[in-house]
Amino acid sequence: MKSRNTTLVWGLLIGLAVLLAGWSQISPVYAQGDDETETTEDEPGPAKAAKGDGQAAAEPEQENTLMWLIRTSGWIGAVILVLSIYFVATTVRMFMELRPEVLAPPEVIEEAEKLMQARDFTGLYKRLKADDSFFSTVVSAGITELPNGLPDARDAMERVGEVNTIGLERKISMLAVIGTLGPMIGLLGTLMGMIESFGSISRSGTQLKASEVAGGISKALVLTFEGVALSVPAIYFFALFRNRISSFGATTMLDADAFVRRLYTVMKSKPPAGAPAAAPPAAPPVRT
Repeated sequence: MKSRNTTLVWGLLIGLAVLLAGWSQISPVYAQGDDETETTEDEPGPAKAAKGDGQAAAEPEQENTLMWLIRTSGWIGAVILVLSIYFVATTVRMFMELRPEVLAPPEVIEEAEKLMQARDFTGLYKRLKADDSFFSTVVSAGITELPNGLPDARDAMERVGEVNTIGLERKISMLAVIGTLGPMIGLLGTLMGMIESFGSISRSGTQLKASEVAGGISKALVLTFEGVALSVPAIYFFALFRNRISSFGATTMLDADAFVRRLYTVMKSKPPAGAPAAAPPAAPPVRT
């Protein structure tokens, strides 16, 4: 549990760094002030020339794209940012956990094979019980029911395998939620931006401020883009991890079933001459 929490923290930090680095690489944009006015034709020639010289001398105010995105996105953008960080952290964590060597550690399997060949069934059960991997939990459940017969052991292994699969699918379920919520949050930003734009038009009367209308449209487009940009990879990685869980889970179940079958054969066979016969592990007491 402690290692999983550490992995999640590192995933959050990596996600935040990736998002900030991506935004900082965008070229800066120039902010347009609301007090800009166009030169009318009825102005006298000297006034036009003086105004033209003043505009040429004044440089446009430069605003970083990251600051512009933050200002335009508002609190809805902050929600999308938090969901994006969680999405990247979950993706990194699941890439680290959904691997064959994590679901079925090779060192554990090798040690279990040695204990089985040595007919140390009690030590084998204790070793697998101490490990919380997919393979170890399934095999330990099968060993518990193995004295009752191989069919009962396989039934117990299937039940534990289903529980483990459900637990893995629960870890990626939030990716499906993010994939569904992303466009909805972007749509909320679209509605707010369009309301601001049309509200500015309705309040302007005869003098329309283009900067206010453009600001509302920019908010609508930016938030829609952010919502879709979050939703598309979330849906993709949810499908990818679900396929990994199905594939790796089925492979691990086959390996566990083959191991229990070999263990059952070893337990039924006679020990070599001079070797003490090891008793199978006793089943845990049943609570009444």
